[in-house]
Amino acid sequence: MNRINKTLAMGIGLLAFATASIAQSVKPAELKLGMSTFMTGPASVLGAPAKVAADMWIEDFNASGGIDGVKLKPTWIDEGQGAEKFLSEYRRLAQEPGEKLMLSAISSGYCNALAPVAEDLKVINILWECSTEKVLEERRYKYVFRTGPNATMEMVAAVLHLLKVKPDFKTIAVVNQDYAWGRDSWEIFRNTLAALRPDVKVVAEMFPKFGAPDFSTEVTRLQALKPDVVLSTAWGGDLDTFLRQASQRGLLKSSQFVLPLADSSLERLGNAVPPGVIVGFVGDGYFADPEFQNDAETKAFVQRFKARTGAYPNFAVYHMIQALKAATGAYRQAITTNKVQWPSTDQVVAALQKLEYRGLSRPIRLREDGQALQGQLYGVTKNDPAHPFPIVGQLMYYPAEMATAPVGQKSVEWVKTLKPSLLESPLIKRVGN
Repeated sequence: MNRINKTLAMGIGLLAFATASIAQSVKPAELKLGMSTFMTGPASVLGAPAKVAADMWIEDFNASGGIDGVKLKPTWIDEGQGAEKFLSEYRRLAQEPGEKLMLSAISSGYCNALAPVAEDLKVINILWECSTEKVLEERRYKYVFRTGPNATMEMVAAVLHLLKVKPDFKTIAVVNQDYAWGRDSWEIFRNTLAALRPDVKVVAEMFPKFGAPDFSTEVTRLQALKPDVVLSTAWGGDLDTFLRQASQRGLLKSSQFVLPLADSSLERLGNAVPPGVIVGFVGDGYFADPEFQNDAETKAFVQRFKARTGAYPNFAVYHMIQALKAATGAYRQAITTNKVQWPSTDQVVAALQKLEYRGLSRPIRLREDGQALQGQLYGVTKNDPAHPFPIVGQLMYYPAEMATAPVGQKSVEWVKTLKPSLLESPLIKRVGN
């Protein structure tokens, strides 16, 4: 009897193994994408263009055959509906039957909340935008990846560029949104600055509410303090409102403004932003980058996006495209590794863990903790007769390798170890003339 039971158990086990193997090799009818961005509210000025770009890219990708014949089917979640509804919708999509992959989110606050959910559900989640470094530093994940840069890369490069453009400043003030990104980015910037220029005095730290409709209190205080430098890592509608009000009182001309996320606002703000403002791109995607203006793929995409929306792509658009290209590239790589059979989730994970890819700018690679290494582009605004808004010139490129904490280290402590000699690194390169 025992021998019969043992034989039966072995047979059941072999059958289960064979069934699983067959299931892995069968293509799904479609690959569902659970995607999120801000589609409503003031942050939609950044999030909505990313949705347009994704829909446009997916349409073309499906028309060209998809992933080995499997088409992508996106379902969108509006991050503007609030955290509770967002997480409820996220869970619902992540647990739907069928082959799926999540690309979420744009908000750093949401990313911190959804990462453990994705891990528990064993569903691959690509953090396509959110920049808080903490989400991948405070816990190691198997199924969560970020295909763009984090706050450390962005803020270290911002400090380096500020010190190159205005090396003799003595005081600085910050006006950041009061949520994970605003707080985390300032902590990294402040610690980096303290390591490289410990003599600089912080004269004000202001954190208005996310989505604030008015910044008159902050502007008035800046007028009274007259700091040499004003930093704001705000983005979207909040940054637009702050800069309009600051510009009306001449603040953008009396202090050196550093705006790591202003790429998304320049076209909307027009001449409200004067020449000489330091601007970043949250990576290195910029429609006026001289190294990619004539790149066939990038040029074609920028032209089509401009024709469809009437505007140039912002950094969120670039991040969305590189997330989609990373996801589909990982599937294709896993299919090749799996001897041309449809891969399991774990096989796609394995491909992502060592993926090298390119969005619409320079090459990117994912490292073992799921964080992408993407270089940073910074420059200063200037007027251009070809555009009714300022463009960014004197571009400098800061490779990710020099601006990010090693795997296993916390950024907030790592940046304290940086030395002023970093400013002379030969890795920093001027872009164009």
